Amino acid sequence: MSGNGKRDVVWADVRGQPSPIPTALWPLLIQRAQGLRGIASVLVVTAHISRSLAPHLLSPAMSEKLPPMLFQLPFLRCLVMGRASVAAFALLSGYVNSLSAIKKSRAGNLDAALSGIAKSAFRRTGRFMIPAVLSTTLSWLVCQFGAYKVAKMASSNWIRDTSPEPSTSFAAAFYDLFYSLGRTWLDGSNKYDKIQWTLTYLLQGSMMTYLILFSTMYVKPRWRMFILCGLFYYKWKGGDAVVGFNVILGILLADISLDSDLLASIGAYPYLQSIFSGSAIMLGLYFCSYPEDNPEWTSWSSGLEKLGRIMFPRGVEFSRYYPALGVDILATGILFNTTAKKLLSHSFFCWMGKLSWPIYLLHAPMIRTVLTYVLFGFSVRTSQGKDENGNDLPPGWLPLANRWVCVFAIPLFYVFLYRVANLWAMYVDPFCGRVTQWFEDLVFRDDAKVMQEKPLLLS
Repeated sequence: MSGNGKRDVVWADVRGQPSPIPTALWPLLIQRAQGLRGIASVLVVTAHISRSLAPHLLSPAMSEKLPPMLFQLPFLRCLVMGRASVAAFALLSGYVNSLSAIKKSRAGNLDAALSGIAKSAFRRTGRFMIPAVLSTTLSWLVCQFGAYKVAKMASSNWIRDTSPEPSTSFAAAFYDLFYSLGRTWLDGSNKYDKIQWTLTYLLQGSMMTYLILFSTMYVKPRWRMFILCGLFYYKWKGGDAVVGFNVILGILLADISLDSDLLASIGAYPYLQSIFSGSAIMLGLYFCSYPEDNPEWTSWSSGLEKLGRIMFPRGVEFSRYYPALGVDILATGILFNTTAKKLLSHSFFCWMGKLSWPIYLLHAPMIRTVLTYVLFGFSVRTSQGKDENGNDLPPGWLPLANRWVCVFAIPLFYVFLYRVANLWAMYVDPFCGRVTQWFEDLVFRDDAKVMQEKPLLLS
């Protein structure tokens, strides 16, 4: 509703069938998804830098008896927590990959919807795997040339643990590369970029999206929503908090965002809609604040821990479930909040969203090289003295530079990272798209090449 009491968008008043979505609104659905993806990607970078330099932020306070720091407080700690971003990527995967098919289904164009699902499922693998292979190969190459040497001596546990050693021989180097490329998609154990463990789950989530869409394409929209609610509950009880119920909620939100009658009915009560959406956003952020370590140290996090024993299935990891549930509630609130949707549609956040895939692939190797060299490379390893036999002990780890170096170096690192990611998006992503298109043209039947559609988002 606008300020003059008139409806901003005139929805079609057809009661016999779902009303078509206004053409002008379609790009906004993509922009909002891009905006949220862009925020999630920068928070992943922030989370990994925090793990590297300030791992105490994973706890809700400095200790059980000491007060919390600023970014250990609820809501603010969302800026340094990364698990909510992984859940957001899964939700957006379900949302974006289902928009086009659901739109065509609601318009009665079922043949085009099924054709789009088949082609999208095929090209999704190439557009997902090829950039990941290139980034792993790049990380492998810099590793063999010793670029992670400083990282292996840094006093940061996360940086050391995620930095591989060079291979022992030329043949071993290529064996290690191909082994890591294969294990990435089997169990996520990529030694050259350990954060790629999420990729196999996100790819599985995409395939699950297409399977659900294929299975429900002839189902009436309202019944499809009921089925999705049942699948959400099934995945919830099954303990799949990384991808499962997040992907399904993304499909459900896509269906709701294309249901003009439902949105118009909800929009008829703007005050209730504002209260609900604002409360959902705040509750979602509060759940996303749940700490990974030591939740019993503060009253607010221990209260969530007690609540989790009631809400969540037995044996699940609360530090996975709470961020996932928080993202789901947050995304639902955003869907019905006009201010949040306008914010996510801003050109800056959309630009960040377009770079989210290269940012995710490049940030960890760049943290272990560029940022590590600046923050640790000019330090000196201190002597640890001698052992009981009088032999010199190995020197200690390289200490972190002083705080003023960090204050200036970290923001400059973000600028450099986004510059490199922009170059990747300009040159590498189109190359990957051309390779995928070439292979698609090679293997597709001639009659399947007639209807080619551009994917909504690359990643």
